[in-house]
Amino acid sequence: MSENTNHWRRMLGIWLVLALAADLLIWLAWKPHLPPGDMTDSARHQQFDIAVLAVTAAPVVIAVLLYFVYSIVVFRAKPGEEDQDGEPIYGNTKVQAAWIITTTVIVMFAFGFGTVELIGPAGAGAGEGPNPIWKLAGKQTSTWQPGDMLQVQAIGQQWAWTFRYPQFGGIESSTMIIPVDTPVTFHVTSLDVIHSFWAYQLGVKADANPQVDNVAYTTAKQLGSFRLQCNELCGIWHGAMYDYGKVVSAGDFQAWAGGVQSKEQGNGILAALPPYSLTYDPTTISQLGKNLQTVIGLTGSSGYFYPPTDPVQP
Repeated sequence: MSENTNHWRRMLGIWLVLALAADLLIWLAWKPHLPPGDMTDSARHQQFDIAVLAVTAAPVVIAVLLYFVYSIVVFRAKPGEEDQDGEPIYGNTKVQAAWIITTTVIVMFAFGFGTVELIGPAGAGAGEGPNPIWKLAGKQTSTWQPGDMLQVQAIGQQWAWTFRYPQFGGIESSTMIIPVDTPVTFHVTSLDVIHSFWAYQLGVKADANPQVDNVAYTTAKQLGSFRLQCNELCGIWHGAMYDYGKVVSAGDFQAWAGGVQSKEQGNGILAALPPYSLTYDPTTISQLGKNLQTVIGLTGSSGYFYPPTDPVQP
């Protein structure tokens, strides 16, 4: 048996042990803590995708590092050999074939896995435009009851998020509340410039463009709060354009929605905002800022909305 064969077998044995240990640690210890968590079905799929890619990449990284370290330790020049030339190396067909086949298999696996995950239910958390290729199953109704699909419109405007619930008369809230174990359809749009709606723990991310209805889906599986923010540079206070929402029980959601509905009917906010629509034309709502200032004392400029929490008002 040649000395080179012994080296390859030794490295292969070390690599198998390290690669198996790394993959077990990734899957059993690291995966439950990977972002964005498992609060919703779409978030859980994203967590699964990251774990699969990490398990695939770990053996490759270990192989490269192992060969690097093994070469430094075993093949280093010994004292007195500094002036000697190394052994000539010629092309090795077996090594070349193994490299090409292995890298091709890895790339094709990543391509196939990623494609399946994106076009199936796992990709539902991403904005799919006004005509989604894949639609979440659920009962579509004009008024919501537990078990029905909930419609939520997420509206971006400099520099705040507001949410409308058309099944409850188009009520608007500055806080997003959704019920647990309920399929949700997000209709994401903008009143002014381009924003990006990112509900991190929900695994939902969709661009908010004016005059575009960008649809995304998810189903919350756990109660709790989640962070939502703008992920597209949209102006000077882009960094302050974030808020927190909640996943609550179906009964608590109905009670909350009923309370918001009663409150809005009495304060005139709905009258100051554009009528409910899947999209809004920024050029036709130039008085939005002025109307909001009249109704609830907010200040605005060029029709844009400046929440009271902004450090500077125009």
